[in-house]
Amino acid sequence: MSSPMEVTLQDANETGTCKSDVVSESVTSSLLVDDKVLVSVEVCLKPSSTARIEDVQAAVERMLEKRSLSYTDGPVPVPDGDPFIQENVQRICICDTDESVQNHGILLFWQVKPVVHVFQLSEEGPGEEISGDGQLSSFNEWILPAKEFDGMWESLIYEAGLKQRLLRYAASALLFTEKGVDPFLVSWNRIILLHGPPGTGKTSLCKALAQKLSICFSSRYPQCQLVEVNAHSLFSKWFSESGKLVAKLFQKIQEMVEEENNLVFVLIDEVESLAAARKAALSGSEPSDSIRVVNALLTQMDKLKSSPNVIILTTSNITAAIDIAFVDRADIKAYVGPPTLQARYEILRSCLQELMRTGILSCSKEHLILPNYVSLRDKLNMPEQLEPLVPLDLAKQLLAVAELCEGLSGRALRKLPFLAHAALANPYHCDPSKYLCTLTETAKRELSEIPS
Repeated sequence: MSSPMEVTLQDANETGTCKSDVVSESVTSSLLVDDKVLVSVEVCLKPSSTARIEDVQAAVERMLEKRSLSYTDGPVPVPDGDPFIQENVQRICICDTDESVQNHGILLFWQVKPVVHVFQLSEEGPGEEISGDGQLSSFNEWILPAKEFDGMWESLIYEAGLKQRLLRYAASALLFTEKGVDPFLVSWNRIILLHGPPGTGKTSLCKALAQKLSICFSSRYPQCQLVEVNAHSLFSKWFSESGKLVAKLFQKIQEMVEEENNLVFVLIDEVESLAAARKAALSGSEPSDSIRVVNALLTQMDKLKSSPNVIILTTSNITAAIDIAFVDRADIKAYVGPPTLQARYEILRSCLQELMRTGILSCSKEHLILPNYVSLRDKLNMPEQLEPLVPLDLAKQLLAVAELCEGLSGRALRKLPFLAHAALANPYHCDPSKYLCTLTETAKRELSEIPS
């Protein structure tokens, strides 16, 4: 977590706003424009709001000009004195400032250019199509930003820089296509491959990235869609159909991308199935028809390269099994491994603070905020400055649990606080310190039950 950037926004002409048609300014973390650091301000509209996006954006920009803000990630109070914002806005958040602080230290108001992104969550949920024989097809689609993915980006904790790297990549990939860069001179495919062991959040990160980008690029692409394909399901169910389903799927995607104001994300899970299907077909253990499915999928993906408004997101649990023909197409090949000590602590800290916020764990208001990993490490490295504070004692207990949990996936860590609560003798009233003792015992039990 970052330290606050104290910023007073005083002059509308001095701070400026982001032009809606400039893709390079859509991803706002740690980028410099006219020597100013772009800071993202995300504004979520209420479901009942019918206000124009432009009107809400202008109202929030006026609000920011009149207020002194601490520019660090988190919510901004909706002002009581503005009935228009009160009526239409559900929440306002400062986002993705961590790296800006690390690189630039304290930022004064003339160094900052806030960029306001206004969006409304879709509540439709995933859509499924029925194939000709009455079976469910092997893909789902969402209209973004979706209520189902709200808050997912913030909840995912990885090694420093991974999420920022993906945001910057997407900004560059869309900008290069938008500006007409010759692909024969500079090559890029708009394909991301996340690989690593199961349970590390690769699929969740892809969905969260699509959600985040749909908000960041909302001024350029007012419509966004996510199409999720399960490659394993595709090959296991549809060998006899050859490439027909693949062709049907990508025909639908092609129709989506033909609308130039529509940004489309294609998520292909378990992409190692490409290699498995090809290997099985060549060995004779599967019909040769399966290799046509693989080739059809690769061919259709190549066709999408000519469309400026599509990004392909893929995941794999088995790095060594990924088809080399696909690996060559991916621009970014990022390994998503088990959480580090810092990530484990931050995951458990977010869980503990949520239990305290909801009152499941009893604590006084001043003890709700536990120090982040960097702050805790600094305090522990300077014992002469330690004060007998309850949050610090809890944080030290939590750090001990995080150290114990080496080897657990992010998915397992998120379940751990619930399992610990389920083990309590009195689940309706629990002191956080006693709860952490139970959390420790629960972690030991979970680790002992992992198959060797």
